[in-house]
Amino acid sequence: MQTNPIWDTQHECMPREEVEQLQLERLQATLNRAYKNVTCYRTKFNELGIVPEDVTSLDGLSKLPFTTKEDLRLNYPYGMFAVPLREVVRIHSSSGTTGKPTVVGYTKNDLKIWSNLVARMMTAAGVTHDDVVQVAFGYGMFTGAFGLHYGSELIGAAVIPMSGGNTDKQIMIMQDYRSSALVCTPSYAITLADRIEKQGIDPKTLALKVGLFGGEPWSEAMRREIESRLQISATDNYGLSEIIGPGVAGECLCKNGMHIAEDAFIAEIIDPETCQVLPPGSVGELVLTTICKEAFPMIRYRTRDITSLDYTTCECGRTMARMRKTMGRSDDMLIIKGVNVFPSQIEEVLVAIEGCEPHYQLVVDRKGALDILEVCIEVRENIFFDEMKKQRAFLDMVGKKIDSVLGVGVSVRLVEPNSIPRHEGKAERVIDRRQNR
Repeated sequence: MQTNPIWDTQHECMPREEVEQLQLERLQATLNRAYKNVTCYRTKFNELGIVPEDVTSLDGLSKLPFTTKEDLRLNYPYGMFAVPLREVVRIHSSSGTTGKPTVVGYTKNDLKIWSNLVARMMTAAGVTHDDVVQVAFGYGMFTGAFGLHYGSELIGAAVIPMSGGNTDKQIMIMQDYRSSALVCTPSYAITLADRIEKQGIDPKTLALKVGLFGGEPWSEAMRREIESRLQISATDNYGLSEIIGPGVAGECLCKNGMHIAEDAFIAEIIDPETCQVLPPGSVGELVLTTICKEAFPMIRYRTRDITSLDYTTCECGRTMARMRKTMGRSDDMLIIKGVNVFPSQIEEVLVAIEGCEPHYQLVVDRKGALDILEVCIEVRENIFFDEMKKQRAFLDMVGKKIDSVLGVGVSVRLVEPNSIPRHEGKAERVIDRRQNR
């Protein structure tokens, strides 16, 4: 195991009982602020006959109502803010897939906490003040780029705010400026690797050593491919705009789960169907409560991300709970002929097949009473334009491999490189047409 410095030893290595005591104190303060200043929360609490003082232990959290995307939509744009707008110094929003975006605000102190949490995560991944960090997330309303940008600066690293896209220029900058850390989605890292190979560049001639990849679920097979093709250490990190942005959790060099910043967030795992809290180690939907944010507190926010939590101490010495790589989303989980299907299962198969790109789309439709799953896969040009007989053999091989993993028959369609839409650098994974039938 490589040496892994710790940014904030006081909190990251805190004994479990101290973590929970700190969480309770901060939770109680957050509940009081939200109840007093956010009409949505006050209404929800009153409907259940609960006041913040009723929560005298962390177990009491399970009695509180959930917050969902629908709550944020109904209170657009500023209804969930717990401070006057004059105290808000930054406004971000997440892309609205249907209708209005989710608007989030930050006070000066929120930005300070955010930068510190991202610096913690980046340090765990191996970034130091000697690094040159190339941020290839899109700058704008999306929180990803700014979060990693300010975290890098707090560490003392040099930041190249490249933003997303323009792959040839990304590579030129990477070569000329000697970028040593890359920040982007894992699927864009593969796009960069493809272009680097096409240009005949030996990745060993680059200064890259660390990759911090987030924004979408990705598999261990995809990690191995990125590490092999770019000659870097690839780490996963997790965040979402509604909670703070990047910095909620991130891997250390042990790569055995993402350490959650439990001094800033309380994590629960629930059954997405019954909404009951599940015991430690169970797989279910991640629910997060912020306990440090001033402008935009979130109480029991349903992330829809499927994962599990490990509360054992990591080899690196950090004591904070670790969440495993997200397996997909509770609202992306597909039930096909009675079988639960996650996009990540299909990704594991595709990444292992020579010629497949890690860009795919699952299209679910219904013919009569029968559900049909089509897997659209971007493939390299030599396969897409191959003769019909070879293409048919390739299709059959991919279909059988997916079938053996899922236990469900699928149809496979090959599409040209870069033909599957991306949003903020993320591929759109699932299209479910059944509700329109």
